[in-house]
Amino acid sequence: MTDITIRPLERSDKPGWLELWKAYLAFYEQDLAPGVTETLFERLHSNAGHRAFVAVQENELVGLVHYLFHDSTWASSSTCYLEDLYVSEKLRGGGAGRKLIEAVYRAATEEPSASGKVYWHTHDHNTRARQLYDRIGVLSDFVRYDRP
Repeated sequence: MTDITIRPLERSDKPGWLELWKAYLAFYEQDLAPGVTETLFERLHSNAGHRAFVAVQENELVGLVHYLFHDSTWASSSTCYLEDLYVSEKLRGGGAGRKLIEAVYRAATEEPSASGKVYWHTHDHNTRARQLYDRIGVLSDFVRYDRP
């Protein structure tokens, strides 16, 4: 098996990124308007807002992670929210997810205005991903509510 490389998302990655993004949305049973996806891809290339890394194996995108920094009412420095993480089904359990999360951890540490803190959410039924999350993160006591 060839090593997996983690690097920032490039504009030329759009076809591979889009394939992974659609698979991620299908996993979470989401159907977004095409304009939302286009807006996100542009945000990922702006200097403000969302950022992205991709996992690459043999010149093929096999994973993605999207994250952003935001202000906090509980700190002077910003906090990092890891919003989306997806690894191709055929490579799950092979280390790509861990490498993507660790890349976000490094970005949060290196960001001058950030605290280094990183958090994320997942569905309680996402048991495979939670096996990784339980090893590299700490399960929060917080309960999330959504507007009906």
